[in-house]
Amino acid sequence: MRMQSIASGSSGNAIYVGSEQTHLLVDAGISGKRIEEGLNALDICGTDLDGILITHEHSDHIGGLGVLSRRYHVPIYATAGTVEAIKNTSAMGKMDLSLFHEIKSDVDFTIKDMTISPFAISHDAAEPVAYTFGCGEQKSAICTDLGTYDAYIVSKLENMDVVFLEANHDVRMLQLGRYPYPLKQRILGKKGHLSNEASGRLLVQILHDKMKRVVLSHLSSENNLPELAYEAVRLEVTMSDTPYHGDDFKIEIARRSEPSPCVCF
Repeated sequence: MRMQSIASGSSGNAIYVGSEQTHLLVDAGISGKRIEEGLNALDICGTDLDGILITHEHSDHIGGLGVLSRRYHVPIYATAGTVEAIKNTSAMGKMDLSLFHEIKSDVDFTIKDMTISPFAISHDAAEPVAYTFGCGEQKSAICTDLGTYDAYIVSKLENMDVVFLEANHDVRMLQLGRYPYPLKQRILGKKGHLSNEASGRLLVQILHDKMKRVVLSHLSSENNLPELAYEAVRLEVTMSDTPYHGDDFKIEIARRSEPSPCVCF
Protein backbone atom coordinates (compact mmCIF):
# COMPACT_ATOMS: atom_id res chain seq x y z
CA MET A 1 0.00 0.00 0.00
CA ARG A 2 0.94 3.63 -0.31
CA MET A 3 -0.59 6.80 1.08
CA GLN A 4 0.11 10.44 0.45
CA SER A 5 -1.43 13.58 1.82
CA ILE A 6 -1.94 15.99 -1.07
CA ALA A 7 -3.13 18.68 1.35
CA SER A 8 -4.06 18.61 5.02
CA GLY A 9 -5.46 21.31 7.27
CA SER A 10 -8.30 23.73 7.86
CA SER A 11 -7.87 25.16 4.35
CA GLY A 12 -8.38 21.86 2.54
CA ASN A 13 -7.85 18.10 2.72
CA ALA A 14 -7.17 15.34 0.21
CA ILE A 15 -5.31 12.07 0.82
CA TYR A 16 -4.43 9.38 -1.71
CA VAL A 17 -4.65 5.73 -0.63
CA GLY A 18 -3.73 2.99 -3.06
CA SER A 19 -2.34 -0.39 -3.95
CA GLU A 20 -1.09 -1.87 -7.21
CA GLN A 21 -4.71 -2.41 -8.28
CA THR A 22 -6.74 0.24 -6.47
CA HIS A 23 -6.53 4.04 -6.41
CA LEU A 24 -8.65 5.98 -3.93
CA LEU A 25 -8.96 9.58 -2.81
CA VAL A 26 -10.14 10.41 0.69
CA ASP A 27 -11.83 13.82 0.61
CA ALA A 28 -11.50 16.46 -2.09
CA GLY A 29 -11.29 19.73 -0.21
CA ILE A 30 -8.91 21.58 -2.51
CA SER A 31 -9.17 22.59 -6.15
CA GLY A 32 -9.42 19.93 -8.81
CA LYS A 33 -6.22 21.28 -10.35
CA ARG A 34 -4.23 20.82 -7.15
CA ILE A 35 -5.61 17.33 -6.66
CA GLU A 36 -4.66 16.41 -10.22
CA GLU A 37 -1.14 17.76 -9.68
CA GLY A 38 -0.79 15.69 -6.52
CA LEU A 39 -1.99 12.56 -8.27
CA ASN A 40 0.23 13.18 -11.28
CA ALA A 41 3.26 13.32 -8.97
CA LEU A 42 2.37 9.72 -8.07
CA ASP A 43 2.05 8.81 -11.76
CA ILE A 44 -1.73 8.58 -11.39
CA CYS A 45 -4.37 10.37 -13.44
CA GLY A 46 -7.88 11.33 -12.43
CA THR A 47 -9.16 8.62 -14.77
CA ASP A 48 -7.29 6.04 -12.66
CA LEU A 49 -9.33 6.79 -9.54
CA ASP A 50 -11.62 3.96 -8.44
CA GLY A 51 -13.44 6.01 -5.84
CA ILE A 52 -13.58 9.18 -3.77
CA LEU A 53 -14.35 8.55 -0.10
CA ILE A 54 -15.84 11.50 1.76
CA THR A 55 -15.57 11.84 5.53
CA HIS A 56 -18.10 14.68 5.87
CA GLU A 57 -19.55 17.63 4.02
CA HIS A 58 -17.55 20.59 5.34
CA SER A 59 -16.04 22.70 2.57
CA ASP A 60 -12.44 21.84 3.44
CA HIS A 61 -13.31 18.23 2.57
CA ILE A 62 -15.53 18.59 -0.51
CA GLY A 63 -14.44 21.87 -2.13
CA GLY A 64 -13.10 20.15 -5.26
CA LEU A 65 -15.57 17.29 -5.38
CA GLY A 66 -17.94 18.82 -7.91
CA VAL A 67 -15.16 19.51 -10.41
CA LEU A 68 -13.64 16.03 -10.06
CA SER A 69 -16.97 14.26 -10.33
CA ARG A 70 -17.92 16.11 -13.50
CA ARG A 71 -14.51 15.69 -15.08
CA TYR A 72 -13.85 12.01 -14.33
CA HIS A 73 -17.20 10.49 -13.24
CA VAL A 74 -15.54 8.79 -10.27
CA PRO A 75 -17.82 6.91 -7.84
CA ILE A 76 -18.33 8.84 -4.59
CA TYR A 77 -18.71 6.95 -1.30
CA ALA A 78 -20.27 8.62 1.75
CA THR A 79 -22.86 8.00 4.46
CA ALA A 80 -26.49 8.79 3.75
CA GLY A 81 -26.37 11.90 5.93
CA THR A 82 -23.25 13.17 4.19
CA VAL A 83 -24.67 12.46 0.72
CA GLU A 84 -27.80 14.45 1.54
CA ALA A 85 -25.72 17.33 2.92
CA ILE A 86 -23.55 17.39 -0.22
CA LYS A 87 -26.63 17.43 -2.44
CA ASN A 88 -27.85 20.49 -0.53
CA THR A 89 -24.54 22.34 -0.95
CA SER A 90 -25.11 24.79 -3.78
CA ALA A 91 -21.37 25.37 -4.29
CA MET A 92 -21.06 21.82 -5.64
CA GLY A 93 -22.88 22.76 -8.82
CA LYS A 94 -24.70 20.19 -10.89
CA MET A 95 -23.58 16.65 -10.05
CA ASP A 96 -24.45 13.23 -11.46
CA LEU A 97 -26.40 11.74 -8.55
CA SER A 98 -25.81 8.22 -9.87
CA LEU A 99 -22.17 8.55 -8.81
CA PHE A 100 -23.11 8.51 -5.12
CA HIS A 101 -22.79 5.21 -3.25
CA GLU A 102 -24.16 5.25 0.28
CA ILE A 103 -22.11 3.50 2.95
CA LYS A 104 -22.76 2.78 6.63
CA SER A 105 -20.59 2.96 9.70
CA ASP A 106 -19.26 -0.44 10.78
CA VAL A 107 -20.20 -2.05 7.46
CA ASP A 108 -17.13 -2.95 5.40
CA PHE A 109 -17.09 -2.65 1.63
CA THR A 110 -14.58 -3.63 -1.03
CA ILE A 111 -13.15 -1.80 -4.03
CA LYS A 112 -10.98 -4.17 -6.07
CA ASP A 113 -8.31 -5.47 -3.64
CA MET A 114 -9.00 -2.90 -0.92
CA THR A 115 -11.33 -3.44 2.03
CA ILE A 116 -12.63 -0.19 3.50
CA SER A 117 -14.11 0.09 6.98
CA PRO A 118 -15.98 3.31 7.81
CA PHE A 119 -16.55 4.12 11.47
CA ALA A 120 -18.47 6.91 13.18
CA ILE A 121 -16.68 9.91 14.67
CA SER A 122 -17.81 12.82 16.83
CA HIS A 123 -17.87 16.00 14.75
CA ASP A 124 -20.38 18.75 13.99
CA ALA A 125 -21.43 17.37 10.62
CA ALA A 126 -24.40 15.39 9.35
CA GLU A 127 -23.03 11.84 9.59
CA PRO A 128 -19.22 11.93 9.67
CA VAL A 129 -16.93 8.92 9.48
CA ALA A 130 -13.26 8.02 9.47
CA TYR A 131 -11.84 5.09 7.51
CA THR A 132 -9.51 2.14 7.86
CA PHE A 133 -8.09 0.30 4.86
CA GLY A 134 -6.97 -3.28 4.46
CA CYS A 135 -5.02 -4.82 1.59
CA GLY A 136 -3.64 -8.28 2.22
CA GLU A 137 -1.86 -8.11 5.57
CA GLN A 138 -1.48 -4.34 5.47
CA LYS A 139 -3.74 -2.01 7.44
CA SER A 140 -3.96 1.75 7.68
CA ALA A 141 -6.31 4.45 8.95
CA ILE A 142 -7.27 8.07 8.35
CA CYS A 143 -8.88 9.58 11.43
CA THR A 144 -9.35 13.35 11.58
CA ASP A 145 -12.11 15.81 12.50
CA LEU A 146 -13.18 14.31 15.80
CA GLY A 147 -13.74 16.27 18.97
CA THR A 148 -13.27 13.32 21.28
CA TYR A 149 -12.53 9.60 21.26
CA ASP A 150 -13.61 6.59 23.26
CA ALA A 151 -13.11 2.83 23.45
CA TYR A 152 -14.99 2.41 20.17
CA ILE A 153 -12.56 4.68 18.31
CA VAL A 154 -9.57 2.99 19.94
CA SER A 155 -10.84 -0.43 18.88
CA LYS A 156 -11.14 0.72 15.26
CA LEU A 157 -7.55 2.01 15.22
CA GLU A 158 -5.86 -1.00 16.76
CA ASN A 159 -3.19 -2.98 14.87
CA MET A 160 -2.67 -0.41 12.11
CA ASP A 161 0.61 -0.23 10.20
CA VAL A 162 0.12 3.45 9.38
CA VAL A 163 -2.20 6.03 10.96
CA PHE A 164 -3.04 9.52 9.75
CA LEU A 165 -4.23 11.10 13.00
CA GLU A 166 -5.59 14.55 13.72
CA ALA A 167 -3.51 16.95 15.82
CA ASN A 168 -5.50 20.09 15.11
CA HIS A 169 -4.56 22.71 17.67
CA ASP A 170 -2.45 23.80 20.59
CA VAL A 171 -4.98 24.57 23.33
CA ARG A 172 -3.13 27.63 24.63
CA MET A 173 -2.71 29.13 21.16
CA LEU A 174 -6.41 28.62 20.53
CA GLN A 175 -7.49 30.12 23.84
CA LEU A 176 -5.30 33.20 23.41
CA GLY A 177 -5.90 33.58 19.68
CA ARG A 178 -8.16 35.87 17.71
CA TYR A 179 -11.00 33.42 17.01
CA PRO A 180 -14.37 34.54 18.43
CA TYR A 181 -15.38 32.80 21.65
CA PRO A 182 -18.15 30.62 20.11
CA LEU A 183 -15.72 29.25 17.51
CA LYS A 184 -13.15 28.50 20.20
CA GLN A 185 -15.78 26.59 22.16
CA ARG A 186 -16.81 24.68 19.04
CA ILE A 187 -13.24 23.58 18.32
CA LEU A 188 -12.64 22.61 21.94
CA GLY A 189 -15.97 20.79 22.23
CA LYS A 190 -16.75 17.11 21.85
CA LYS A 191 -17.82 17.65 18.24
CA GLY A 192 -14.83 19.79 17.33
CA HIS A 193 -11.21 18.81 16.79
CA LEU A 194 -8.50 16.91 18.68
CA SER A 195 -5.81 18.97 20.35
CA ASN A 196 -2.16 17.97 20.10
CA GLU A 197 -2.26 16.48 23.60
CA ALA A 198 -5.48 14.56 22.95
CA SER A 199 -3.97 13.20 19.75
CA GLY A 200 -0.96 11.99 21.72
CA ARG A 201 -3.14 10.33 24.34
CA LEU A 202 -5.13 8.54 21.64
CA LEU A 203 -1.92 7.45 19.96
CA VAL A 204 -0.67 5.97 23.23
CA GLN A 205 -3.68 3.64 23.29
CA ILE A 206 -3.14 2.28 19.78
CA LEU A 207 0.66 1.99 19.62
CA HIS A 208 2.11 -1.46 19.03
CA ASP A 209 5.50 -2.87 18.15
CA LYS A 210 4.83 -3.15 14.42
CA MET A 211 3.43 0.33 13.79
CA LYS A 212 5.43 1.81 10.92
CA ARG A 213 4.34 5.43 10.66
CA VAL A 214 2.23 8.10 12.34
CA VAL A 215 1.26 11.14 10.26
CA LEU A 216 -0.15 14.04 12.28
CA SER A 217 -2.83 15.66 10.14
CA HIS A 218 -5.36 18.49 9.86
CA LEU A 219 -3.21 21.02 11.74
CA SER A 220 -4.80 24.43 12.18
CA SER A 221 -3.02 27.24 10.35
CA GLU A 222 -4.09 29.69 13.05
CA ASN A 223 -3.77 27.70 16.28
CA ASN A 224 -0.91 25.26 15.80
CA LEU A 225 2.64 24.85 14.59
CA PRO A 226 4.17 21.66 13.18
CA GLU A 227 6.90 21.64 15.82
CA LEU A 228 4.35 22.10 18.63
CA ALA A 229 2.24 19.21 17.37
CA TYR A 230 5.26 16.95 16.99
CA GLU A 231 6.68 17.69 20.44
CA ALA A 232 3.33 17.49 22.24
CA VAL A 233 2.47 14.10 20.73
CA ARG A 234 5.99 12.80 21.27
CA LEU A 235 5.88 13.92 24.92
CA GLU A 236 2.53 12.23 25.55
CA VAL A 237 4.03 8.93 24.33
CA THR A 238 7.21 9.35 26.34
CA MET A 239 5.36 10.27 29.55
CA SER A 240 2.77 7.48 29.23
CA ASP A 241 2.84 4.32 31.32
CA THR A 242 3.50 2.24 28.20
CA PRO A 243 6.99 0.89 27.43
CA TYR A 244 7.22 3.19 24.41
CA HIS A 245 9.21 6.39 23.96
CA GLY A 246 8.36 9.19 21.58
CA ASP A 247 11.39 8.36 19.47
CA ASP A 248 10.42 4.72 19.00
CA PHE A 249 8.13 5.52 16.06
CA LYS A 250 8.45 7.66 12.97
CA ILE A 251 6.14 10.64 13.47
CA GLU A 252 5.62 13.02 10.55
CA ILE A 253 3.50 16.10 9.93
CA ALA A 254 1.19 16.29 6.92
CA ARG A 255 1.89 19.50 5.04
CA ARG A 256 -0.89 22.04 4.79
CA SER A 257 -0.71 23.27 1.23
CA GLU A 258 1.50 20.86 -0.67
CA PRO A 259 1.92 17.10 -1.00
CA SER A 260 3.72 15.34 1.83
CA PRO A 261 6.23 12.52 1.27
CA CYS A 262 4.61 9.29 0.13
CA VAL A 263 4.27 6.57 2.77
CA CYS A 264 4.91 3.13 1.28
CA PHE A 265 4.45 -0.05 3.31
